[in-house]
Amino acid sequence: MPLAVCCVSHSPLLELPGPGAQLRDEVGAALDRARDFVREFDPELVVSFSPDHYNGFFYKLMPPFCLATSASAIGDYGTYAGPLDVPEAAAQRLAESLLDAGIDIATSAAMEVDHGTVQPLQRLFGAATARPVIPIFINSVATPLGPLRRVRALGTAVGRHLATLGTRVLVIGSGGLSHDPPVPQRATAPEPVLERIVHGAPMSGEQRAARQTVVIAAAREFAAGDSPLQPLNPEWDRAFLDLVDTGQLAAVDDWDNSEITRTAGNSAHEVRTWIAAFAALAAQGSYRTEVRYYRPAPELIAGFAVRTARPADESTDDRRR
Repeated sequence: MPLAVCCVSHSPLLELPGPGAQLRDEVGAALDRARDFVREFDPELVVSFSPDHYNGFFYKLMPPFCLATSASAIGDYGTYAGPLDVPEAAAQRLAESLLDAGIDIATSAAMEVDHGTVQPLQRLFGAATARPVIPIFINSVATPLGPLRRVRALGTAVGRHLATLGTRVLVIGSGGLSHDPPVPQRATAPEPVLERIVHGAPMSGEQRAARQTVVIAAAREFAAGDSPLQPLNPEWDRAFLDLVDTGQLAAVDDWDNSEITRTAGNSAHEVRTWIAAFAALAAQGSYRTEVRYYRPAPELIAGFAVRTARPADESTDDRRR
C-alpha cells in the first residue's frame, strides 16, 4: 500500500493574535489544500516526524530520535491538551524494526509533545485525535546535532517498515524552513530558563502566558524590521524545497550543521523532519509533490511552506482503494 506525505511548517503565531488577515487567509488556503489531499488519501495511520521546543525533551536527556509508544499533548499556544491515540503495539513493532535496521531509536512510553506535533494534526484532520498516530521526535534545537545523513537513514528505515503493513499511512513532517525565533540557547540562557531547558522545570500558567507575550512582541518587531533575530533566507528555503521537489534528498547528507545555523538560523534544523518524511516516501521509489506553497513570513518568524506528495506511479484507481 503506498504512503503519502504531507510536510508543513508550524508556528505558535497561527494560534495567537498577530499575523494579519491576508497572511492568515493565504496560509489557511494552503493548509486547506493539504487537508483536501489528506482527506482524499484517507489514512488509516499517521506517522509524525516533529521537533520539540523544550516542552517534552530537555538537556538532562536529549536523544537525537525518540519514538512514542504512548503520548500526550501539553496544549501550548492554544493547541489540544491531552492523550493522543497512539497504537502501542504498532509503535513497538516500528521501533523494533528500526533497531533491526541499525537506527538507534529511543522509545518513550510517556512522551509529551507540543504544538510542533499537534498543530499539523489539528489543521489536517480537525482534531489531534482523529487518527491513530505514532509520533517520532527528531531533535532539531538542542546542540550537538547529529549529521543529516542519519536523519535520512531514519526516514528510509521507517518507510521500508511502513511499506510492509498493507495500511494507508500518512507521513507528516512538521517544521519551519529558515527561521531564528526566540528559542533559548543553552550557552546564553539565564539561570531560570536554563533550569527549565536542562531539567524540565515545569512552567506555571503565568509563565506560559508571559512566553506567549514575548513571542507575539518578537514577531511584531521582526515583521517591522526592528529585531536582533536573524533574517529569513528565502534563497536557502527555495533551494531546499527544490531538492525535495526533485527527489535529491541525498544532497543533504554532507550538509554542515554550523553552516545551516549561520545561513538559515538556529531553528532551520527543523527541516530534519521534512528530510525524514520524504526519505520514508522515497524508500518506495520516486515520488511527485502536488500541493506546493512557500512564503517568507516575517509575521510568523519563519519561512513557511507546505508540500504534499505521493508515489510517482500511483494511479487514480490506487487512490480510491
